[in-house]
Amino acid sequence: MAPFCAAVDWGTTNFRLWLLDAGGGVLAERSSGEGMRACLSPDGFGPSRFEPVLEAHLQALGTEPDLPVIVAGMAGARGAWREAAYRDAPASLEGLYADAVKVDGPDRDVRILPGVCQRAKGREDVMRGEETQLAGAWAESRMSGLFCLPGTHSKWALVEEGLLVDFTTYMTGELFAVIGQHSILRDMVAAGEGDSASPAFREAVGEMLEGAGLTGKLFSIRAASLLAGDGAPDAKARLSGLLVGAEIAAARKDLQERAEVMLIAGGTQAQAYETALAIAGIGCRTLDGQDLVRRGLYSAASALWPERRAA
Repeated sequence: MAPFCAAVDWGTTNFRLWLLDAGGGVLAERSSGEGMRACLSPDGFGPSRFEPVLEAHLQALGTEPDLPVIVAGMAGARGAWREAAYRDAPASLEGLYADAVKVDGPDRDVRILPGVCQRAKGREDVMRGEETQLAGAWAESRMSGLFCLPGTHSKWALVEEGLLVDFTTYMTGELFAVIGQHSILRDMVAAGEGDSASPAFREAVGEMLEGAGLTGKLFSIRAASLLAGDGAPDAKARLSGLLVGAEIAAARKDLQERAEVMLIAGGTQAQAYETALAIAGIGCRTLDGQDLVRRGLYSAASALWPERRAA
């Protein structure tokens, strides 16, 4: 079966490409560590590697030179391949394709989807890539509600009838990395074990949900190690629990009367948030993020190139 288009999720550190048929089915796929950072010129003045990287993957799959490509993520950031300006929230998830930017240069038709921003004073925020996952969720199930998208910069997004109404970013993953690698807790976290199944994780989540102050609780990891003299074997799990718990405690205000949160995550990350949400008494439905971004890309491509689906 001939491919309808190529769909690309181009993150900061990772690249993933799917060849899709006219019904959105996957014919082939490729992935690598050639995210945005790997494609930028080291000195900021030389040519970027976005087009060569994309073409190398397409050639490896034997695609035709006129196959169109739809891209989401950091390839559209300012200073990356071609800036795809943010759309202001509230933004139609079905209408993202209308502001897709065509990349100049390649012989093939390459379009990059926009991110979404909100500009209200004190509520300034941006997302780039997650909106395509949300578009995929809407295209697949027509679900409205509150979505949680964990990550380096976790997003909590409110979707109503296909509109991305409001969202908030929490720097949970980045804080975990910075504290675990560059603070006085570094050695304890590096030596520690444990995950969301650890009692230390659950206890830490509970403390934050009860209104504890985050910075004071962070230092308690150091103090416990000094006083117990045991190297704080639960430090890693406790740090994770404090940060995830603080995020959920802050995001709870957006739940209102909603019965559950749609959690877009996988693997150990999904397990951690499922555990923390359960401790908070919040129901959740877990959705696969890779499936959703692919679905969102296919929906946009179908709107951009309807004649190819009909061929």
